[in-house]
Amino acid sequence: MNNINSRNSNSSNNSSGGGTNSKRRIETDVMKLLMSDHDVELVNDNMQEFYIKFCGPKDTPYENGVWRLHVELPDNYPYKSPSIGFVNKIFHPNIDIASGSICLDVINSTWSPLYDLLNIVEWMIPGLLKEPNGSDPLNNEAATLELKDKKLYEERIKEYIAKYATEDRYIQTFGAGTDDSSGEDDDPLDGFQKEDEDEEEEEDIDKGFAGESGDDFGKGNKNKDETDGSSEELSDIEVSEEEEA
Repeated sequence: MNNINSRNSNSSNNSSGGGTNSKRRIETDVMKLLMSDHDVELVNDNMQEFYIKFCGPKDTPYENGVWRLHVELPDNYPYKSPSIGFVNKIFHPNIDIASGSICLDVINSTWSPLYDLLNIVEWMIPGLLKEPNGSDPLNNEAATLELKDKKLYEERIKEYIAKYATEDRYIQTFGAGTDDSSGEDDDPLDGFQKEDEDEEEEEDIDKGFAGESGDDFGKGNKNKDETDGSSEELSDIEVSEEEEA
């Protein structure tokens, strides 16, 4: 599994907030992710290990790429930084091709409990892709090309995307996740909307029965009147026949 943080310098002495605070913070940060637009997949419903579908930032060579991030939160998070890495391959000076490890100071040596997971996914990692740090590389080839031949560097990025990080490749390798195109359970509110529709249908059916019953009663009264009229006519005929006799 491609995990990352080999450079956590924060000591466990910073975990003075206690286990309760860490657990609450883990739940808060993960819930923010789950409620965001990001595709998040918990491992065995465990909030301390999950995957995130990450799309390359716009206006960069990574724009059309789709990657899977593996995230693990330590028990004393946020006093200790999370472990985050790329599962499928990406060509970048500060990301190891083989392991997916990320060399990023803000999630390593300069981590602060003030940061949260949304900061990492929406700002820190996209920022690293936009502006790599060639002075501290994990991929020497990428670092060299980024400094000496930007055109070839961008071509290599796109080659890796075509081979390892297209949308189709992502689905083939990891599945569609919550972006399943089948249309089933696309919206968590669909169930409630369906229930409302069912209730409306039941009301319409009830009204239909009531209307039909009302009509039947009306028809019944009409039939009774018609029957009474027919009886009176028969009585008149009988009287007339008796008089003639």
